[in-house]
Amino acid sequence: MKLIVDSGSTKTDWIAIDEKGKKLFETQTLGLNPQVLTEYILEERIINNFEIYQSRKKVTDLFFYGAGCGTEPPKQLISKVFKPIFENANILIKEDTYAAVYACCSPGEKAIVSILGTGSNCSYYDGYEVHQKITSLGYVLMDDASGNYFGRQLLRDCYFNKMPNDLQKKFKDEFELEAELIKDHLYKKPNPNTYLAKFAKFLVLNKELKYSKKLIKKGFNLFIKNQIHQFDNHLEVPLHFIGSIGFYLQEELKKSLKSKGLICGKILKKPIDGLVAYHQSLSN
Repeated sequence: MKLIVDSGSTKTDWIAIDEKGKKLFETQTLGLNPQVLTEYILEERIINNFEIYQSRKKVTDLFFYGAGCGTEPPKQLISKVFKPIFENANILIKEDTYAAVYACCSPGEKAIVSILGTGSNCSYYDGYEVHQKITSLGYVLMDDASGNYFGRQLLRDCYFNKMPNDLQKKFKDEFELEAELIKDHLYKKPNPNTYLAKFAKFLVLNKELKYSKKLIKKGFNLFIKNQIHQFDNHLEVPLHFIGSIGFYLQEELKKSLKSKGLICGKILKKPIDGLVAYHQSLSN
């Protein structure tokens, strides 16, 4: 049995296939980002899933594509968690960028592939290898145009009274925004990036407002300037996007790309189906 795993910071999709590529089961757990979670929490989130735990000894190959796995220390942490659970499996760990590339790109296609979900990143695929210009410093300093970026801006604008009054009231009515509660989530509890990202849904639901349009445009323009423009051929190749922010704000994203003369390619909510198809093609 092969287990294919696509993990963001918010949730993780798991799909099992047999040696011929036939789908056996699929399930979901909470996110498994080793940059923001402890070994104990990572392990707990896996073993508490019945289907995964029941099938753990049958797994011969585990392909894990995860947010926060861009450097060796977090990869080692994930590997340390996986090995005792999936004791019979060969384990391959790559960052989530590869899942996006395999889901979006045809064999040999050159493209810039970006993730706009809870977090954000950007890579260039030359048809064979993935190249990155930026080493991520995480959600506090980077992640432009991501869910946690927009959530952070909404909270700041609310507290600095930069929101229109009626929208501010609506925001306060929808969420618990006591200062101590916010600080507890940001500085004491796990997954502060996911906590911030949950507010982005409010922006999506109110995206037609002048305030929202300005905030969305600013976020996308920052991402284009800081990430996409790192690649010299950004005007020559298609730009593919994976993630809920890109998916639910795709009309706004397309406008920002068009204004910069960029070529918009695929915009997918999540890569798991394309990722499974990629591994099924390897099985055939």
